[in-house]
Amino acid sequence: MANPAMGRSFLQAMTSVEEVAPPLRVVQMEGLAVLKIIKHCKEFSPALVTGQLLGLDVGSVLEVTNCFPFPTREEDEELEADGANYQLEMMRCLREVNVDNNTVGWYQSTLLGSFQTAELIETFMNYQENIRRCVCIIYDPSRSNQGVVALKALRLSDSFMDLYRSNNFNGEKLREKKLSWVDVFEEIPIKVSNSALISAFMTELEPDSPVTQCDFDRLKLSSAPFMERNLEFLIECMDDLTAEQNKFQYYYRNLSRQQAQQQVWLQKRRQENMQRKAAGEEPLPEEDPSNPIFKPIVEPSRLDSYLITNQISNYCNQVNGAAGQGFSKLYLMKALHEN
Repeated sequence: MANPAMGRSFLQAMTSVEEVAPPLRVVQMEGLAVLKIIKHCKEFSPALVTGQLLGLDVGSVLEVTNCFPFPTREEDEELEADGANYQLEMMRCLREVNVDNNTVGWYQSTLLGSFQTAELIETFMNYQENIRRCVCIIYDPSRSNQGVVALKALRLSDSFMDLYRSNNFNGEKLREKKLSWVDVFEEIPIKVSNSALISAFMTELEPDSPVTQCDFDRLKLSSAPFMERNLEFLIECMDDLTAEQNKFQYYYRNLSRQQAQQQVWLQKRRQENMQRKAAGEEPLPEEDPSNPIFKPIVEPSRLDSYLITNQISNYCNQVNGAAGQGFSKLYLMKALHEN
């Protein structure tokens, strides 16, 4: 006869094993899902669009097997209710045709990599309430025109989500958690996967000519529009970061002024207590919560400055990448002219 205690211990062990999920290592995307995302984002560019990611969460791999776009609506419509009904109806239709209908995140387009916003974090937190692990696929059509597939998978770090739930982004908590601006987002490597039949079919579709128009486009020397827009956005972010720093300077000035007022008040109170003690009277308390100078000053949140710093880093990386490609093309053309 089986021991009930052994059965309970086995179930507890299995439950604990299921709860401890391995860390997410790679996002494996089907080629069809990638093409759908690129097509949707390019068709509506420069307008920003979003869509739903469908797939499976298998161990350390998050498989994205399909996706569908969210419709664009006018501002006067009830977006939240209509959007939820649309998602449910789409997932029901996909389930009826035996397509994966498990939500694993969402995708969205961006303009020159400007996606580090508070709205993105809010969306992540809303998804995290129902989905244990989800990702956001970011696609940048403007950067893809420079010869790269600007596709990246992002998720929020666990330490940042814990701090965001407490809504406490002051300096003390950030130092305690050892959280810096680079720890807000985690970029997960993307692996594009196709079946053997699709790979064979794509091989048959390859043209016979060895050189295509796309190969010639890569040799264009002009990157001025892309660089100009990046630098414009970079300057705007620097202005925003300066405004955030002014907030902290104003806070520290008020804090030092308050501490000086408290010290002056405390010295007067101690002198008064010495006189009262000499007269045989009870001393007064050395703190007065009703006094305005003892009211704590709220420290500004550092979340906005972290997001702006992330955005500045992204713009700098894009400028460096475009400049490096430009110099490589110039040196290549110089060598061809000399020959």
